[in-house]
Amino acid sequence: MTWTVWLSLLAACVVISFTPGAGAINTMSNALSQGWRRSLWGVLGQQAALIVHVVIVAAGVGLIVSRSPLLFEIIRYAGAAYLVYLGIRLILAKPDDETVERDSGVREGAWSIFRRGFWVNLLNPKAIVFFLAFVPQFVRLDQDPLPQYLLLIGTVIVVDILVMWFFFAAAAKPFRRFTRDARGQRILNTVFGSLFIAVAALLLFVH
Repeated sequence: MTWTVWLSLLAACVVISFTPGAGAINTMSNALSQGWRRSLWGVLGQQAALIVHVVIVAAGVGLIVSRSPLLFEIIRYAGAAYLVYLGIRLILAKPDDETVERDSGVREGAWSIFRRGFWVNLLNPKAIVFFLAFVPQFVRLDQDPLPQYLLLIGTVIVVDILVMWFFFAAAAKPFRRFTRDARGQRILNTVFGSLFIAVAALLLFVH
């Protein structure tokens, strides 16, 4: 991969990462409820899902998914249902269940945060189709594909971690003061829960 191609890849990754979506909402929600540092676990979970997506495309399975309307619809509805579940759970949660004060000693497990981030990104069939169109632009078939895929995955992950953690998670920090009382907690839970449901609606109705 030449420097020109890599710079194009880098620019594309930056634009994609800054595009708001379920991953950004999940990251901000984690930053509010768990704190900026612990929100990294969710970001890492999302990166694990991105790796799976690239591997799926590299293996050719992405082509099958994109050409199978039934399989695509099953994954699409499963992804939307999971986002709705997250949204409703957040809206209905009692403040003490969802909000974590720094001095309260209550923390959601790192694996739980990681797992939620993984499923949020994995259950997005449009990501598979996107990578199916995205990856061939930066991988040359006349060269060894492994180093190219490793460089592509590495670039995607590094950029997405920086954007998610240092932009979206950091952007939620000023709102942490609202989590110090029950009313503020309920408002934030409702806002982010509604955003999850809105993204699910977009996933279903915007093609």
